[in-house]
Amino acid sequence: MNLRNEKVSNQIKELAAQFLGRENNRTSLITVTSTNTSPDLKHATIFITVLPTLKEHRALEFAKRKRVDLREFLKKNMPIKTIPFIDI
Repeated sequence: MNLRNEKVSNQIKELAAQFLGRENNRTSLITVTSTNTSPDLKHATIFITVLPTLKEHRALEFAKRKRVDLREFLKKNMPIKTIPFIDI
């Protein structure tokens, strides 16, 4: 991974953690553990962990539903031209 991809990945990771922490309904703890971006920066995959593990499925559904809102949040807070499509 080159330096630019690494910087974009780290920024997506931080902003996604901020967004999910703010939007979460507080019944579970969602932690963003890492982010992978494609070499052309058009796709990004966000990896999360959930505590308690019994609520993992529900939290994953919540995060996937919020992908469009997350992408809008990234558009407002990232100084890059093309915002990647997000998968969780």
